[in-house]
Amino acid sequence: MSPSDAANRRRSERVMLQIPVKVITHTAERVQVQEETHTLVVNAHGGLLKLKLELMQGQPILLVNPQTGMKQGCRVVRIDQPSPDYFAIAFEFDQPAPKFWPVTFPPKDWEIPRG
Repeated sequence: MSPSDAANRRRSERVMLQIPVKVITHTAERVQVQEETHTLVVNAHGGLLKLKLELMQGQPILLVNPQTGMKQGCRVVRIDQPSPDYFAIAFEFDQPAPKFWPVTFPPKDWEIPRG
Protein backbone atom coordinates (compact mmCIF):
# COMPACT_ATOMS: atom_id res chain seq x y z
CA MET A 1 0.00 0.00 0.00
CA SER A 2 1.47 3.37 -0.98
CA PRO A 3 1.62 6.23 1.57
CA SER A 4 -1.11 8.12 -0.33
CA ASP A 5 -3.39 5.05 -0.18
CA ALA A 6 -2.84 4.84 3.59
CA ALA A 7 -3.63 8.55 3.99
CA ASN A 8 -6.91 8.16 2.07
CA ARG A 9 -7.96 4.97 3.83
CA ARG A 10 -11.16 5.34 5.85
CA ARG A 11 -11.95 3.62 9.14
CA SER A 12 -15.33 2.63 7.73
CA GLU A 13 -16.96 2.66 4.31
CA ARG A 14 -18.78 5.84 3.32
CA VAL A 15 -22.39 5.72 2.13
CA MET A 16 -24.02 8.55 0.19
CA LEU A 17 -27.18 9.16 2.22
CA GLN A 18 -29.33 12.26 2.50
CA ILE A 19 -31.29 12.18 5.72
CA PRO A 20 -32.64 15.08 7.74
CA VAL A 21 -30.68 15.93 10.89
CA LYS A 22 -30.66 18.73 13.44
CA VAL A 23 -27.34 20.25 14.49
CA ILE A 24 -27.18 21.84 17.95
CA THR A 25 -24.12 23.74 19.18
CA HIS A 26 -23.08 26.85 21.09
CA THR A 27 -21.59 30.10 19.83
CA ALA A 28 -18.41 31.58 21.31
CA GLU A 29 -20.76 33.62 23.54
CA ARG A 30 -22.25 30.32 24.83
CA VAL A 31 -25.60 30.90 23.12
CA GLN A 32 -27.23 27.69 21.91
CA VAL A 33 -27.95 27.65 18.18
CA GLN A 34 -29.44 24.97 15.99
CA GLU A 35 -30.10 24.28 12.34
CA GLU A 36 -32.11 21.66 10.52
CA THR A 37 -30.23 20.29 7.52
CA HIS A 38 -29.37 16.98 5.87
CA THR A 39 -26.39 14.71 5.48
CA LEU A 40 -24.51 14.18 2.24
CA VAL A 41 -22.35 11.19 3.21
CA VAL A 42 -22.32 9.02 6.35
CA ASN A 43 -20.23 6.28 7.88
CA ALA A 44 -19.94 4.50 11.23
CA HIS A 45 -17.58 7.20 12.52
CA GLY A 46 -19.36 10.37 11.32
CA GLY A 47 -20.19 12.01 8.04
CA LEU A 48 -20.55 15.13 5.95
CA LEU A 49 -23.44 17.59 6.02
CA LYS A 50 -24.48 20.97 4.61
CA LEU A 51 -24.81 23.83 7.07
CA LYS A 52 -25.47 27.57 6.93
CA LEU A 53 -24.06 28.03 10.45
CA GLU A 54 -20.39 28.89 10.49
CA LEU A 55 -18.53 26.50 12.80
CA MET A 56 -14.90 26.08 13.80
CA GLN A 57 -12.72 23.01 13.39
CA GLY A 58 -12.80 21.00 16.62
CA GLN A 59 -16.10 22.56 17.73
CA PRO A 60 -18.39 20.12 19.55
CA ILE A 61 -21.86 19.61 18.09
CA LEU A 62 -24.86 17.50 18.99
CA LEU A 63 -26.47 15.71 16.06
CA VAL A 64 -30.14 14.71 16.35
CA ASN A 65 -31.87 12.26 14.03
CA PRO A 66 -35.47 13.58 14.03
CA GLN A 67 -36.79 10.31 12.55
CA THR A 68 -35.59 8.26 15.54
CA GLY A 69 -34.95 10.89 18.22
CA MET A 70 -31.41 9.53 18.63
CA LYS A 71 -28.75 12.05 19.69
CA GLN A 72 -25.01 11.73 19.17
CA GLY A 73 -22.15 13.94 20.31
CA CYS A 74 -19.70 14.90 17.55
CA ARG A 75 -16.90 17.29 16.72
CA VAL A 76 -16.16 19.22 13.54
CA VAL A 77 -13.09 17.80 11.74
CA ARG A 78 -13.11 19.75 8.47
CA ILE A 79 -14.92 22.72 6.96
CA ASP A 80 -15.19 23.50 3.25
CA GLN A 81 -17.22 26.26 1.60
CA PRO A 82 -18.18 24.97 -1.85
CA SER A 83 -20.83 27.70 -2.18
CA PRO A 84 -21.37 31.17 -0.69
CA ASP A 85 -24.70 29.80 0.62
CA TYR A 86 -23.46 26.96 2.85
CA PHE A 87 -20.55 25.11 4.40
CA ALA A 88 -19.75 21.41 3.97
CA ILE A 89 -19.00 20.18 7.49
CA ALA A 90 -17.17 16.91 8.05
CA PHE A 91 -17.83 15.60 11.56
CA GLU A 92 -16.72 12.70 13.70
CA PHE A 93 -18.83 10.98 16.36
CA ASP A 94 -17.41 11.00 19.90
CA GLN A 95 -17.82 7.20 19.74
CA PRO A 96 -18.50 5.09 16.60
CA ALA A 97 -22.28 4.97 16.07
CA PRO A 98 -23.23 2.81 13.08
CA LYS A 99 -26.81 2.40 14.39
CA PHE A 100 -27.39 6.18 14.24
CA TRP A 101 -27.96 5.97 10.47
CA PRO A 102 -30.89 4.13 8.84
CA VAL A 103 -28.66 1.76 6.88
CA THR A 104 -30.31 -1.66 6.67
CA PHE A 105 -27.25 -3.63 5.61
CA PRO A 106 -24.23 -1.75 6.95
CA PRO A 107 -20.86 -2.54 5.41
CA LYS A 108 -18.74 -5.15 7.22
CA ASP A 109 -16.25 -2.60 8.52
CA TRP A 110 -19.05 -0.77 10.36
CA GLU A 111 -19.14 -3.53 12.96
CA ILE A 112 -17.82 -2.46 16.36
CA PRO A 113 -15.33 -5.05 17.64
CA ARG A 114 -16.51 -6.70 20.83
CA GLY A 115 -13.94 -7.13 23.49
